[in-house]
Amino acid sequence: MALIGGALLRWTAVRAYPQGLWFTGDSYFYMGYALRPSPSRSKTLGYSFMLNLMEPLHSLKAVVVVQHLMGLAVAVMIYVLLVRARLPAWAAAIVALPVLYDAYQIELEHLLMSEALFTFLIMAGLTLLLWRRPVWWTALPAGVLLGGAVLVRSAGAPLIPVILLVLLLRGRPARLLPRLLPRARPDLPPVLAFGAAAAVPLVAYAMWFHSERGEYGLTTADGLYLWGRTANFADCAKMDPPPEERGLCLDAATKAQQDPPGHLIWRNDIPPRERFHSVTSSEANKTLRDFAVRAILAQPGDYLHAIGRGVQMAFSQHRAPHPTAGTERLYHFPDRPQLFPAGRSIGGGGTVLTDAMRYGGTDTPSRVVQPQADRMIGYQEKIFLPGPALGAVFAAGAVGLAAARWRRREVLLAWGTAATLLLFPIASADFDYRYVVPPMPFACLAVGLALSALRARRPEPVPAGAEPVESGPGPGDDEPSDPEGTGPGDAEPERGVSRWWENRGSRHRDSGRASAP
Repeated sequence: MALIGGALLRWTAVRAYPQGLWFTGDSYFYMGYALRPSPSRSKTLGYSFMLNLMEPLHSLKAVVVVQHLMGLAVAVMIYVLLVRARLPAWAAAIVALPVLYDAYQIELEHLLMSEALFTFLIMAGLTLLLWRRPVWWTALPAGVLLGGAVLVRSAGAPLIPVILLVLLLRGRPARLLPRLLPRARPDLPPVLAFGAAAAVPLVAYAMWFHSERGEYGLTTADGLYLWGRTANFADCAKMDPPPEERGLCLDAATKAQQDPPGHLIWRNDIPPRERFHSVTSSEANKTLRDFAVRAILAQPGDYLHAIGRGVQMAFSQHRAPHPTAGTERLYHFPDRPQLFPAGRSIGGGGTVLTDAMRYGGTDTPSRVVQPQADRMIGYQEKIFLPGPALGAVFAAGAVGLAAARWRRREVLLAWGTAATLLLFPIASADFDYRYVVPPMPFACLAVGLALSALRARRPEPVPAGAEPVESGPGPGDDEPSDPEGTGPGDAEPERGVSRWWENRGSRHRDSGRASAP
């Protein structure tokens, strides 16, 4: 029933805004590069690839329907994972409710933006890794999905090392001298498979980038974003930068304005735009990145304070007009059709309006249909996950990480993903409300996994002569994982050992299948 309700809400949004919603700047960018594919210096184009694949349909409605189906699929994956972890079905449904009913989640799915695809790919990859103890043939497609997510949004890049680290922690017990070496050793095949598979789409994209731009990379704009993150606190007197970078510090009047980085970097009067012909050129990118790193190393307290302000806004009760009031309004369902700028489209070849008309096969690429639009506007005013509640979900996941003794690595995988998705954009660019929505499903999943672990009890020692009775399940293969590194699926089927093998006080059985319940 919860899934049906979420689907009906999304269908109402489709009826209210049949051509989708446009995010000023980014939607035009993705559409322009979908119609004229070529590597961009400022963003990766995974979302444009999806738009390009759907172009023959000439239907903007089809795009938003697919994105809403992705949102529903994310909720279904959370539910299925938690039920498989033996959380009661009603509890699993409650955990998935924010994904199904949060109005800002639904609105973000309706925007012609990359977040729906980005979240779906990551959740699909994590589902493969959490379904059972990772083996190479599940880690392989999971790596491809996570690598593809990085191409959709480069903010997903730190997830690759984070997941690799968690996989390294999910080891098999040492086969030699298990008493002397009780700690787990890394189970390398799934680690190597995941890393190699994640690298495939990234290397392919970098080679395409090189063929067009003459250098290997995904983008050359990270320096500009990081400069914007540090510009408001960077003090050349404290940094002592080289002469060629000294002019990149803001003057006192501009710094006093404390313009948010997400708006500051687009101003024409900032030092990078006055100095460089293109702020995304290789030279500019290297110089701006070097300046920002110097600022962070010289003023780490100021940098952490800037990140803290972003996290505070994410968990605040009230939504701030950040980075601008106009940007924040784009995350609300509108009551009138959107207007398109008259300038040339991003990527060249026409105007923003002609691109939208050409792709959608329509003369009206933005429509508002009543009374459905008013219903969605009214719904969004009342039904959403407020900032303090999101903070509580993150806090509950952190507590669960400490308390979920038998499923700690699985909780860490979900909670670490959520924390990375929340913190990295703030640390590398700026806080934006659309960066808050993708981490939410993974934070909810972490809470659900922690709850399922708390329900699972470690089996008591089995008295001699008694048959063991199954206890609460653990992750993956539905058995409790061992805090010292053993985990589900570690029992060797060819030996047929008891599931209580190596539990203190249990009988050691060298042969015979594990006892049935």
